[in-house]
Amino acid sequence: MTTSLERPDTTRRGRTGRRGGGPSPTGEQRPDGRNNGITRSAWLRAKVRRGGRWDRWYAGGLAGLEFVLTSLAGLTSILISDHPYVGFSDGFTEHPPSMYVWGCLLLPLGWSVTLWGSRAYERRYLGIGTEEFKRVFRGGLIVVAVVSFIVMAFKYDLSRLAVGTALLCAFGYVLAARAIARFVLYLARRRGLASQRIMLVGTLPEAMEVYRAITRNPNAGLVPIGIFLTEGRSGARGVTAPVPLHAGRDLLDVVREIGADTIAVCGTARDEQGGLRRLAWQLEGTGIDLVVAPQLTDIAGPRVHIRPVEGLPLLHVEEPIISGLGWVAKNLLDRIAAALGLLVLTPLFAVIAIMIKVSDPGPVFFRQPRVGREGDQFHVWKFRTMYTDAEERLAHLVDQNETDGLLFKIRNDPRVIPIGRFLRRTSLDELPQLINVLKGEMSLVGPRPLPAEDGDFLGDVRRRLLVRPGITGLWQVSGRSDLSWDDAVRLDLYYVDNWSLTFDLLILWRTLGVVFARRGAY
Repeated sequence: MTTSLERPDTTRRGRTGRRGGGPSPTGEQRPDGRNNGITRSAWLRAKVRRGGRWDRWYAGGLAGLEFVLTSLAGLTSILISDHPYVGFSDGFTEHPPSMYVWGCLLLPLGWSVTLWGSRAYERRYLGIGTEEFKRVFRGGLIVVAVVSFIVMAFKYDLSRLAVGTALLCAFGYVLAARAIARFVLYLARRRGLASQRIMLVGTLPEAMEVYRAITRNPNAGLVPIGIFLTEGRSGARGVTAPVPLHAGRDLLDVVREIGADTIAVCGTARDEQGGLRRLAWQLEGTGIDLVVAPQLTDIAGPRVHIRPVEGLPLLHVEEPIISGLGWVAKNLLDRIAAALGLLVLTPLFAVIAIMIKVSDPGPVFFRQPRVGREGDQFHVWKFRTMYTDAEERLAHLVDQNETDGLLFKIRNDPRVIPIGRFLRRTSLDELPQLINVLKGEMSLVGPRPLPAEDGDFLGDVRRRLLVRPGITGLWQVSGRSDLSWDDAVRLDLYYVDNWSLTFDLLILWRTLGVVFARRGAY
């Protein structure tokens, strides 16, 4: 029974002394790019594309759209500078034909070349994570630097404000195009299109861990369609898997049979030294991608670096950094945003207070002890959404709890006052926590503060206390009350281990969509 990652050599030496599987001595080229068993150079073969050409169509359409939009940015700058009421300078109006060539042809062409050189059109970056936008941003900075150098070196008489308008408009148009294109790609992936069909290779526990990780986010476009067991069928006896299990056959034959376009080697799956390397050789020219999923779950890419030592690629995992200039900027942003928010929202607070008083007599605010950073306790501020005797009625509702872990949630909680349901669905009841943010007890983004009466936090949950709790967080934008306790803890720990200021801004942006959609709020 063959369970090797490496494709077994089933050929025999023929009369000519060469191994079978190659072409005849006439030098006939095989479809997979191999000649006499040797893979031809990538420059000399036509690479087979499996799983469709969605990435080519997507990248090509994106490149064409961005060329048009950057041309529009140049045209916008020219038209604005030529407007009699704007009057930047005569830089764009002295030589209109040449300026149209520069602004509507050469500048967009420069954007296209720079984005291509920054690898912003590669499939691995399209539609997932922030790396795509980082590469667009780097490409934009290169364009700005090159344009600035050309203007200064050749002493063109151009308005700096006009040039800046063209570059800023191009930046905005490109980022908007990327965001809209990603949204369209997500819609396609939710319908099973524009996705990679993956064969997971490894032991069943390792493969299932990777399966759960990549299926949590359907927008990633990774669809597992099978598991190839390296330990044979005995490793899955009596176990039900969500996808078909394969073992005892040649791996590449199974991949071709089920139509996979990607092989994911999970965990420590290996059976002999050099097996993974030989598998990579066998996939050359087949159009089948090879990825390795090490046992490093919930660690963001920026913390992982490859350090090759004598041909051995070592994965270096950096320690989480919860300090530095970014952390100072986060604290400063929290205080400024909280102060401005309280100032602007004061009229809304007054209206909500009146509505609560009319709905049920009692205090407007609800204050409860919560656990903050490093275990310090504080009282969280919220608008009251329940009747004043809610705590006494809790004992009669414990058996109706719809969540697990340290939380208590009921979708139609009878303790909630009428206006309270509206406040919860719209998350307006959380706004008074800006007071906690201003006092430094909470942050705009972070793990949700848990009630202090739940006692000591044991195990991995204590790691949440490394940062200040937040009004919103990765848990809230990923499902809120619809998530299990284990998923909530996993997301909070991911945030703590992979925090960055960019991550905070992304969560704040996603919070707007979650609040307007009212997902998971009850």
